Amino acid sequence: MTDLSALDRGTPPGAADPVKVLLHRHRELCERAVDPLEIAAGLEAHGITDRTAARFRHRDVFSLAEELYARVPRDSETRTPGPDGASGTDAPSPEGSARGTVPLLLLPVLPGLLCAASLIALSRTHGQTRLYAAAAGVLAVTLALRAAVRRGPLSVPADIAPRAATGSWTWWLVGYAVLGEGLLRTAVTGGPDGLPDGTTEGHWPLALAPVLALTLACLPATWTAHLFRTVARRKLATSRGLEDFAASVRPVLLGTVGLFLGALAAIVALCSPFLGTAPVSATTVTLGALLLVARLLTVHGFTHAPRVILMLTAVAQVLAVATVFAARLPGCALLGAPVETLVTAWGPAAVPVLTCGAGALVLLVHASRTLTRASAHLHAEQPR
Repeated sequence: MTDLSALDRGTPPGAADPVKVLLHRHRELCERAVDPLEIAAGLEAHGITDRTAARFRHRDVFSLAEELYARVPRDSETRTPGPDGASGTDAPSPEGSARGTVPLLLLPVLPGLLCAASLIALSRTHGQTRLYAAAAGVLAVTLALRAAVRRGPLSVPADIAPRAATGSWTWWLVGYAVLGEGLLRTAVTGGPDGLPDGTTEGHWPLALAPVLALTLACLPATWTAHLFRTVARRKLATSRGLEDFAASVRPVLLGTVGLFLGALAAIVALCSPFLGTAPVSATTVTLGALLLVARLLTVHGFTHAPRVILMLTAVAQVLAVATVFAARLPGCALLGAPVETLVTAWGPAAVPVLTCGAGALVLLVHASRTLTRASAHLHAEQPR
């Protein structure tokens, strides 16, 4: 059997028909593929490049995949490619199309609506009733968010879900956005003198604008993720090489992230008059960017980097607050000096902006290298 690594080094194939050898090695991939695009993505995932395809007398991986697809015997019930390059046995029924719009249009709206209703309830209640309203609101928003990300473009495939455990770190980051800045501000000045009371003026003030903006941004996040998946699939159908595909998808990825950030910034500005906050919030925008890029990577099967970056970001924010309190111990004043200097110069928002911004930038660079591979979109059209 011919060794592909030997072919890539330039060793002449030992068989008269090297494509037949490749077909034998990847027969399972070729038999289950519904179009040549899936074979091309699968070959790339196995390390076959355009340079390797040239050893098989093909100009690129896409051309090689077309020959492999044509050589595999198929029965009459094999699905045929649709007009946009996607595959299917039949055109989608009106009922199926209606069901498909539910996760795209209705579910992403629920978290923001429930969060807004919860904030209204908090503003009109007091004492123990406010505590009950807060608990009910947190539960309702949590369930709505889980429903929104388990269907549609933001959902994680079943085979990836067991290793895509980023929920706990995501909640840590959202929790810091609500509680962290107020705690850090009071800690630097010697507080806090009491527990949070659900208001923005207490001993431990809460920041409610970020959580409202982020839940409302679930809708543009879903739309932009769907846009990226759809355009990337179309680029895959029209590209004639792996490098060509990567070059065409990279601007789409950057444009998707930019479009979401613009929508999130608009949401922050629209919410500011009702919450009495600034119309621009770098904290919310950087956190939103971090969560979106992490989700895009996770949805496409790249789970390790998002999990590590979210964990490091959450730990960095917790440590920033912890050092301020640790500096109160005898002989430990130097521990809190860096954070206190940063807060004095730029305010408590500097900590989440720097940590989330750095994490988002790292993940975006990683995404520009991984989400521009054809193999990242191998199952882009599978139902969630």
